[in-house]
Parts: sequence; C-alpha cells; structure tokens
Amino acid sequence: MKRFYLIDDDSIFVFLTRKTLQVANLSTDLTVFEDGQKALLDLELSANQPGLLPDIIFLDLNMPVLDGWGFLDKYQQMAPLMSKKIAIYIVSSSISPSELERSQGIPVVTDFLTKPLSRSKFVEIFEEA
Repeated sequence: MKRFYLIDDDSIFVFLTRKTLQVANLSTDLTVFEDGQKALLDLELSANQPGLLPDIIFLDLNMPVLDGWGFLDKYQQMAPLMSKKIAIYIVSSSISPSELERSQGIPVVTDFLTKPLSRSKFVEIFEEA
C-alpha cells in the first residue's frame, strides 16, 4: 500500500482524486492537507519513521496559509532529515511556463502536472513509486 499526501485546498480536485483512486483500484493510504503548513508539521513529526512518511506528495501551488512554493522552500531544508525519499509532484490548474521553469530548478520536485489528472496518470505514478 502506498502512502499518499494530497496538499490542496481545492475540494473538487480532492473529491476527484479520491474517486479516481477508488475507480483505479489503487491501494493507497490518502491523507489530505488544505495548506502546506499542516503538511510540514506532519512530516516533521514523522521524519525518522519511514513507515509513517508518504511515498508520494501531490502539491498544489496556490493555497492559503503556506502556498506550494513556501512548502517547497521549507521541505528542501527538511529533506536531508527524512528517513526516505518522497516523490513530490506539483499539480496545478495553470499552465504557466514560468511556474514550470521554476519547478524544474527545485531538486526535490519529481514532476509538474496539470490538473485534472487522468486515471492512467495516477496508475503510472503509483507504479513508479
């Protein structure tokens, strides 16, 4: 079973993600955070317990409290302390070339994906993790 964090305040995307995982019959433990600050706190508490850390994080960029860019800045400082490598996918509804380019300069980012995601894309990501 893959552990999966979805850090996104878009309730429609969260709902669609849950449904897609269910329909694709992917065995996941999904935890949803509405802002990056809550997710960082959870990661800090689990940093030395690999069984509690997610395998995959889907990260939205535009959120209240701490947005995706702020999350990535803080996560990069924490990453060396994590007891396992976590695949981080930025998921965004915008197709901004500047956001894509910025994300490519961040070593902890696995890929930049545009919402909505297809079922086959979910399957591909979960098979790679």
